Amino acid sequence: MPARVASASQSVACESATMAAGVTATELMRRAGRAAAEVIIERFPRDEWPEVLIAAGPGNNGGDGRIIGEVLGSAGYRVQLVRAATGSAGDIGETPLIVDALLGTGSTGAPRGNIAPMIAAIEAGRAAGAKVVSVDLPSGLDASSGEFEGAITADLTLALGTMKRGLLLSREVCGDILVLDIGLAESNELTSLPLLVDREWVHSRVPAIPRTAHKGTRKRLAVVGGGCGMAGAAILTGQGALRSGIGLLHLLVHAENVGAVHAGIPEALAGSWPETSDALASVAGQSDTVAIGPGLGRSRRTRELIEAVLLAYPGPVVLDADALNAFENDVTALAELLNSRPAIITPHPAELGRLLGISTGAVLERRFDVAAELSRQLGAAVLLKGTPTVVFSPGGERYVVASGTAALATGGSGDVLTGICATLLSQMDDPADAAACAAFTHGRAAEMCDGVRGVTLDDVLRAMPAAWNERGTPPRQGIIARLAAPA
Repeated sequence: MPARVASASQSVACESATMAAGVTATELMRRAGRAAAEVIIERFPRDEWPEVLIAAGPGNNGGDGRIIGEVLGSAGYRVQLVRAATGSAGDIGETPLIVDALLGTGSTGAPRGNIAPMIAAIEAGRAAGAKVVSVDLPSGLDASSGEFEGAITADLTLALGTMKRGLLLSREVCGDILVLDIGLAESNELTSLPLLVDREWVHSRVPAIPRTAHKGTRKRLAVVGGGCGMAGAAILTGQGALRSGIGLLHLLVHAENVGAVHAGIPEALAGSWPETSDALASVAGQSDTVAIGPGLGRSRRTRELIEAVLLAYPGPVVLDADALNAFENDVTALAELLNSRPAIITPHPAELGRLLGISTGAVLERRFDVAAELSRQLGAAVLLKGTPTVVFSPGGERYVVASGTAALATGGSGDVLTGICATLLSQMDDPADAAACAAFTHGRAAEMCDGVRGVTLDDVLRAMPAAWNERGTPPRQGIIARLAAPA
């Protein structure tokens, strides 16, 4: 089962529920220490890394570190244990492999007391070539907020039981991340947490395209967007849809952009915005899904066009960009127009803030929770874009997508994502599943582009077939999830 994403307090609640089910605190700590030690033995073989220094803090994290030391010692490593309570930064030395077990999920704020100089000494060791493995999270990183003033930078982070929110918000100090199975009970505290989307989960949900498929069975998508000077947004949405397996694509844009669409996507049908009853009826009768918003523009006419399309077409929709800005502070009207149909909205934090009447900062502070009520009110999946992306379902489920790179931090990236979402919405039963699978694959295609600088959306689009068809070995038993260090 994929990993769950927890705040500090939620992580504690999961452990408490496990202990309430009959597992002692000592046994849980022993499971964590053994699981971490097994990975260290696998990643850093004794023949190459015979000496290990373990920096152990005063709390449970330090207890995990002491057990790791016992297991490594039994496996033949020469282990030096430095306790924060009695040791000093001078004890860190020049050991080439350092296990950071100083601070755990209960730590907040900048490291203090004897911990701060020990962290500084570990950082100096890493700068000199040592490898650092952090237990649960890099010491000094806030498990909930991701703040990392004075934190260690790890080469490998071994998260215990759950993926901590802070790890996803501050990947740059975490290195590779593995979430280890420590036998947490399948309690409500655990299963109610957001699920971290991975490749295996996506493949289990996206339907295969059969050999007997034709353009009709692969579904028909209409995109309404591309206002004056913004044909590119609609074209990118169409390219995202075609790279995701749509059968028939129809782009409806401002009249001056029809020629650009014909040139940009020869595979697509092109026409002007549906502003007559006959044109609206044609869209309604010839579309399995409609995507509205990319490059549409912001004006009274925009709102009128969106309302006309949503009233004429009762089927599944994806709303993005200006289709959301048109309903700033007017969620009730949007909910009435959606009328409980299958739907996905794909705001970035500023667009979500406009819908909710709150600041972008407030959205970011509550990224993992902020759109739950909006999703329920709209009856639509909400895909909140960013690092990480969070998808909210009207039924209360949440999905976290950590794939992607800064190559997606460019104009037009969201338009491509809209096309992917719309294609999957037309081919899948659950809008939230479709949104989560779309976001993961979008991000995975970016990861396959080998870096950030110099990568364009055209590169991302070209990588999408590989992202869709990627197969690989799932994490071994005992590892719930794995994330490579950011490019």
